[in-house]
Amino acid sequence: MNPDNNLGILLDATLRDTLGVSLPHFRPELCLAATVVLLLVCRMLPLLRLLDAGWVALGGVAVAAWFSWADCLRLSQSAWVGGGGDMLPGRIELFGGLLAFDSLSAYVRLLLVGFLILFILLTKVSGIPDREDGADFYALVLGSTLGMCLMASANHVLTVFMAVEMASVPSYALAGLLKGRKASSEAALKYAVYGAGAAGIMLYGLSLLAGVLGSCHLPTMARQLAALEAGMLPGGTALALAIGGLMVAAGLAFKLSAVPFHFWCPDVFAGAAAEIGAFLSVASKAAAVALLIRVAFGLGVPGLGPAHALEMVALGETRHYIAGLVALLAALTCTLGNLAAYGQTNMKRLLAYSTIAHAGYLMMGVAAAVALAGRDPQAARSAISAVCFYLGTYVFMNLAAFAIVALLRNSLRSEEIASYAGLIRTNPGLVVATGIVLVSLIGLPPLAGFISKFLVFSSIVQAVTLSAERPMMLVLLVVGGLNTVISLFYYLRVLKVMTFDPPPAERTAEAFPLVSIPGALVTALVVPVVSLGIFWSGLYTFARFAGAFAS
Repeated sequence: MNPDNNLGILLDATLRDTLGVSLPHFRPELCLAATVVLLLVCRMLPLLRLLDAGWVALGGVAVAAWFSWADCLRLSQSAWVGGGGDMLPGRIELFGGLLAFDSLSAYVRLLLVGFLILFILLTKVSGIPDREDGADFYALVLGSTLGMCLMASANHVLTVFMAVEMASVPSYALAGLLKGRKASSEAALKYAVYGAGAAGIMLYGLSLLAGVLGSCHLPTMARQLAALEAGMLPGGTALALAIGGLMVAAGLAFKLSAVPFHFWCPDVFAGAAAEIGAFLSVASKAAAVALLIRVAFGLGVPGLGPAHALEMVALGETRHYIAGLVALLAALTCTLGNLAAYGQTNMKRLLAYSTIAHAGYLMMGVAAAVALAGRDPQAARSAISAVCFYLGTYVFMNLAAFAIVALLRNSLRSEEIASYAGLIRTNPGLVVATGIVLVSLIGLPPLAGFISKFLVFSSIVQAVTLSAERPMMLVLLVVGGLNTVISLFYYLRVLKVMTFDPPPAERTAEAFPLVSIPGALVTALVVPVVSLGIFWSGLYTFARFAGAFAS
C-alpha cells in the first residue's frame, strides 16, 4: 500500500475526530482560551483599554458556563437507563486519547466555571486587582482555570503533567500580585520554587510508570499493569512501579497541600491577597481532587463492568497500594491541618490550615472509593459522589470565608483575628454570616458542611464493612471523627473573639454593614451554605451523575 495513502487516511481520520468529536466537547475550554486572548488584546490596544477587564472576563466565563451546563444536561439525559435509577454515562476520548469527556469531567468543569463567576464578582466588589492590572490578573486566573479543567479530564501521562503546569505557573504569578509588598513577593517565590521541585519529582515518577508499562495512555497502562500482576511481577519491576507511584503521589500531594507537601500553603496564603487564597483554596483543590480520582481509578480500576472482571482481580494489589497511600496521606493531612490551626493569629493562615484539613477529608473519600471498587462497584460510585458533593458545597463555604476576610480587610485594614473583636456590637448580621460559614466548615447540622462530611464518612463506613482494607478504613473513620471534634475549638475561637471580646481601642473604622453591596455578596454566598444543608437532594443527584463516571 502507498505510504502516502496511509498518511492521508490518518490525517483525514484525525481531522474528522478533532472537528466532529473533540472540539464540540471542548467548548468551555475554548471559551476560556478565547477570553484569555481577548484580555491580552485589550491590554495591548489603547482603544480597548477603556473596557473593564473584569466584565470582559465575566462575559467569557458566562459563555463557558453555559456550554458546561449544556454538556452536563446532554450527558445526564443520555445517562439514565430504564427506571431502575442506574446511570451509565458515556465516555468519549478526545484528541486521540489525551483527554476523557465523561460525567466527572463535565461536573468538575461546571464547578470550576461556576466558581469563577462568583470569584470575579468578589474581585469587583473587593477592588483587587486595580483597573491597570485587571487584564493581566484575569488572564492569569482564566489561564490557570483552563489548566484545572484539563486536570479534571486528563487521560494521558503527558496531559497530566501539562495540565498541572498550566494550572500552577499562573498561580505563582498570582501569589505575588501585591506589588511592593515583601510578604507577597516571598510567597510567590516560595510557591514557584517548591512547585518546580514537586513538578520535577512527579514528571520523573510518570516517566518511570510509562517506561515500565510501555504506554502513556492511562487505560492502556492499567491493562498492562493487570497483565504484569496476573503473570507475577519480574524482579525490580515492582520496586520501579512503587517508586514511580510515590513520586506521582508527591506531585499530587503538593497540589492538594497534603502532608508532608503542605509547607507552602500557609506562607503563600498569608503573603498573597485573600482573593488569591480563595482561588487556590477552592479551584485548585477541586481540580487536584479530580486529578487524584483520575489517576487512582485510571491505574487501579480499568472498569467496573463484567468485561473487566479479570483485570479487576489482577489489580487488587495495586488498589491496595493506592488506597493505603491515599488513606495515610489523608489521616496525616487532616490531623496536622487541624492541630496547626490552633496557634494561628492571622485569619488567612488559619484558613490555610483549614484548607489543608479539608483536603484530608476529601482524600478520605477517594481512599474509600478505591478500596470499595474491587468489592462493591455501586458503593465505590457512591463514595465518588460523596466527594463530588463535598466539592460542590466547599465552593460556597470556603469562598464565603475568604470573601469575609477580604472585605473586612478593606474595612478594618487588618487580617488579624484580634481585629475582629466586638464586631457583634456593630455588625451582628456579619457575625451571624461568619458563624454560619465557620460552623459549616466544622461540619455541624443543619448546614451544608454536615451533609458533606456525613456522606464522606458514610462511604468510609461502607469501606469498613465491605472492603478488604477494613482495619485501615476503620482507623481512617476514627481519625476523621476525632479531627471534626478538634476543629470545633479553633473555628469557635474566631466567633468567641467576634462576640465576647471587647473591641480594640485602636480601631478607627467599622466593618461593612450587611445591607450593602459587599454584604449582599456575602449573603449570596452564605444562603447556599444554609439551603444545601436542608435541601441537598438536588446537588446530590448531580453529584451521583458525576460519580457514575467509573461505570
